[in-house]
Amino acid sequence: MPESFLTVAISSRALFDLDESNLVFEEHGLEAYRRYQIEREDRVLDPGDAYQFVKKLLNINDLTEYPRVEVILLSRNSADTGLRIFNSIRSHELEITRAAFSGGFSPYRYVRAFNCDLFLSTHPQDVRDAIDNQLAAATLIGGVSPSTSHEDLRIAFDGDAVLFSDEAERIYRDDGLDAFSDSEALAADEPLNGGPFKPFLKGLHRLQCEFDETTCPIRTALVTARAAPAHERVIKTLRAWDVRLDESLFLGGREKTEFLRAFGADVFFDDQAGNCELASTAVASGHVPHGITNETT
Repeated sequence: MPESFLTVAISSRALFDLDESNLVFEEHGLEAYRRYQIEREDRVLDPGDAYQFVKKLLNINDLTEYPRVEVILLSRNSADTGLRIFNSIRSHELEITRAAFSGGFSPYRYVRAFNCDLFLSTHPQDVRDAIDNQLAAATLIGGVSPSTSHEDLRIAFDGDAVLFSDEAERIYRDDGLDAFSDSEALAADEPLNGGPFKPFLKGLHRLQCEFDETTCPIRTALVTARAAPAHERVIKTLRAWDVRLDESLFLGGREKTEFLRAFGADVFFDDQAGNCELASTAVASGHVPHGITNETT
């Protein structure tokens, strides 16, 4: 059987709504949390912010001869308290069979062991640890129910420090917009280095190539603050990578939320937390703590 084209690791709090359970842990401690989960292990958890993304991702396996996508559960729960999560996975008919329950410790170290292309969590430090170890990861910021108005999976990406390195963004931060535009125009024929989400994008592209473009169940978009003339280097970089993006929006600094709503994104990834917070009023958003924007002094 062919190997999966895409493997995604998901935390339990990103997959399901565990806010009430987490409140018990924060207010009353681990033992109260353990009793709470065991007493309710047959009560099905409601979907979390990444549920729709995961559901649509797994549904792609119904359209291929062999499974091409796998989702791994990575949880800070113990196996004992995690039984409720697996029961909920079964009740929601999600084809998730592999998991790591790390008993209160960060589970990010299993991302590479499972050969995952992406790690989604609601725990910022776990995500930063993954990013620091050259793994694609994002902290999900909630606040909106995922879109169900379309059956295909729609994923939107920021460019610099997400799909691409932050080399150009550093020039903008240090020297301003004019220097950034001049530099990008001069380097238009030089492909940008890859950012943390390049491998994930390439995995998506391999998966898309399994389908005819008119029937593909995945649609991708670049949603970037760049504008002409800085667009040219981006286009030529993707061409050099031999990667297809279905839509590219060069917004010239415009706020992204309404464009993400118009695209119908199921999830949006950006390196700027402020952009993610604004976008989370319309779509599930993942903050990627990478690049100069996220450096601490």
